Amino acid sequence: MDKELLKQCEAVAQVWATNPVFDADTQKAVKAMIDDEDKSALIDSFYQTLEFGTGGLRGIMGAGTNRMNIYTVGAATQGLANYLNKNFADRDKISVVVGVDCRNNSDVFAERVADIFAANGIYVYLFEDMRPTPEVSFAIRHLGCQSGVNITASHNPREYNGYKAYWDDGAQVLSPHDKGIIEEVNKVKYEDVKTGGDRKYITIIGEEVDNAYLEAVHTLSIDKEVIERQKDLCIVYTPLHGAGMMMIPRSLKRWGFENVNPVPEQMVKDGNFPTVVSPNPENAEAMTMAVNLAKKLNADIVMASDPDADRIAMACKDDRGEWAIINGNQTMLIFLYYIIKNRVDKGLMKGNEFVVKTIVTTEMVKKVADKYGIEMRDCYTGFKWIAREILISEGTKKYIGGGEESFGFLAEDFCRDKDSVSACSLLAEICAWAKDQGKSLYDILMDIYLEYGFSYNKAVNVVRPGKTGADEIKAMMENYRNNPPKELAGTPVKWSKDFKTLKATCSCGKVVDLEMPDTSNVLQYFTEDGTKASVRPSGTEPKIKFYIEVEGKMNSAADYRACCEAAEKKCAEVLKSLGIE
Repeated sequence: MDKELLKQCEAVAQVWATNPVFDADTQKAVKAMIDDEDKSALIDSFYQTLEFGTGGLRGIMGAGTNRMNIYTVGAATQGLANYLNKNFADRDKISVVVGVDCRNNSDVFAERVADIFAANGIYVYLFEDMRPTPEVSFAIRHLGCQSGVNITASHNPREYNGYKAYWDDGAQVLSPHDKGIIEEVNKVKYEDVKTGGDRKYITIIGEEVDNAYLEAVHTLSIDKEVIERQKDLCIVYTPLHGAGMMMIPRSLKRWGFENVNPVPEQMVKDGNFPTVVSPNPENAEAMTMAVNLAKKLNADIVMASDPDADRIAMACKDDRGEWAIINGNQTMLIFLYYIIKNRVDKGLMKGNEFVVKTIVTTEMVKKVADKYGIEMRDCYTGFKWIAREILISEGTKKYIGGGEESFGFLAEDFCRDKDSVSACSLLAEICAWAKDQGKSLYDILMDIYLEYGFSYNKAVNVVRPGKTGADEIKAMMENYRNNPPKELAGTPVKWSKDFKTLKATCSCGKVVDLEMPDTSNVLQYFTEDGTKASVRPSGTEPKIKFYIEVEGKMNSAADYRACCEAAEKKCAEVLKSLGIE
């Protein structure tokens, strides 16, 4: 054990255990950690201050500087309030939106946030109950606010909570405001946090914003006639106990779908997520109850949203009639294929459209865009970067869709974060379009592979929690950076990209600059046979992520499984080349 680190943690913990700024329950919890012979909880709770990053806060709930609690949330809010009051000093009124999800303590944190803003003379629009993250983004623009906060840990396990900060465009904060807010947050001491705000500064919102948002989402429908013909499409939906239950069934009904079947046990607001191991629709286990209901109803499609309803997952029947999970890369591919193809077919294209994907997302998207002459842009992981592309082209070019491999898609520009409400509605329309042709979503995916070539994606997360884990992840990245692989699965690496140095190095020795708006701790390797490997530490969770994409040839839909098996073996070889087995 690092004795010096323990000494530092104990010193900070003693302050928390004795300073009257902290309530009795907090002091009791901290004293228990101090008295415990096992100091691991003490160290994990106090070895650092929970970092307010460019997206806000996210961490395990509990007492301590490295935990989500009313004090760390309060300090973040005071810092944001200070920055808003400085940045918008010429305004007579500064206002923010505060949203909340279903998690334990989310309502407590949201009330704390609203109170602190009010105590700083900032007007607050506080949602009456949980709402999807994208609706919070929409509300900022709709109400003309300067900022917003959503209390959510998205798809993280139940012990987590989080704090997403937004700017006046409805997107998560980017430069220069991100650095400015972080500087203000870092200055705040717990004693500096203002509370006891006048309630006249707080307005409770709900139905008016709901209706405006749902009306905007409905404008995204491309083919209303196909919905009318397939209005009885059997849809099974689960919100996984989260905010999606508030809006997604309503949106599907507004689009014209009359046979929507929510999973009853998961239409219950519950931050303990009792029916799943983890409320992450990326994990097939989270879809189990929905798929079981779909089997019972002989449904056409299964869709799920995560607790804050920004991510979407889907399942459909394959050629054997068995239910198959469609992964995030395939999900985005289906969305953009439909949007581009059907906007072209209906004469909706003006020639100034563009789509966006993140650098770790499938390269198949570019093949579809290129065929139709649509501009495709690459950006960093995180929807704030997709939102940036929308912002810089606002008024000159038309954004028609974008997303990332981690089950996030945004079909619109009236909100600036990934949106499962619009995605679920659009997915139902795509399924109706497929059924109108006597096809399933699986058939549509096969059509894409046959037209554009087969591609297989695999993501591997190596979890390393706590201080030791953070150090290990840092060391792994340094090793890859200093000793890049020469080959992957026996094929030479042609290009290596380092987004921290913004340099791309060719195996021939040529070095070129990468044109990106900022640096990022991401490494990528491209081989001569089209294989792509990406490595990056998660910005919100204690893990390092590996993304592998391999290409192949598929002559018929019957070849799909064999292609997947061969690609899976190759992915394992690629990971082995990276030292991951």
